[in-house]
Amino acid sequence: MSEYVTHRDALPGFQLESLRESLLASRFVGRSPLMGTFQASKGFAFIFTEAGQHTLVERFPFLSDYLALVQDPATTRGLLPWRERLFGARKDRPRPNAFYLNLLLLEAGKSVGRHVDATLREPSGVPGAVPEHVSVLYLEMPKGVRGGALQLLREDQPVGRVQPRPGLLVQFRGSLQHEVQPFTGGTEGALRASLVCEQYAFSPEALARVPTFRIQSKAGFAAYLDAHRERETAAQ
Repeated sequence: MSEYVTHRDALPGFQLESLRESLLASRFVGRSPLMGTFQASKGFAFIFTEAGQHTLVERFPFLSDYLALVQDPATTRGLLPWRERLFGARKDRPRPNAFYLNLLLLEAGKSVGRHVDATLREPSGVPGAVPEHVSVLYLEMPKGVRGGALQLLREDQPVGRVQPRPGLLVQFRGSLQHEVQPFTGGTEGALRASLVCEQYAFSPEALARVPTFRIQSKAGFAAYLDAHRERETAAQ
């Protein structure tokens, strides 16, 4: 049973480029809404549930191919016990129904410290909640740089190291510790860009406490006003 699986060229080149351009050009890009080890990063995020995914895709249609990819059971098949890989997943296996989607941007010399993803622990009210698995699609990695790897650990013992490249998809167990190492070199302003989706499986009671759809951004008041106007227009 693997701790993580990778898929090279997980999206066709034109889809990857369209996704990257749409995300990096978004008015919501600002300081990361995440705290702690993410303070050196930039980006924005969404909280959504199965019921809210329609709203997310309706407002941000460029995310549809990414979501179809990371929610495809075939991309996480390698995380299953070997019996389930041979004969099919158990019918009672928890299915993700709540998600935290985060655009993660890092400049040269910046890193993300060791942590376990648990972003929806507080809104769900479930102590100790971690994702079933975490999906990372790399959008951009500057050419000719050194470093920038994703280090995966269990109980502080390394279990894997992934070197980013555009189009690479990584699916890893949500209980793993992980960290992002800084990169050096590249042109001024070069970015390491990835789109990260924490996928949770909550009980109906916990799921009811998670926002159906919410944008998290520190881009400023102008972005908030634009989003508010969009909601009003959609409601008319």
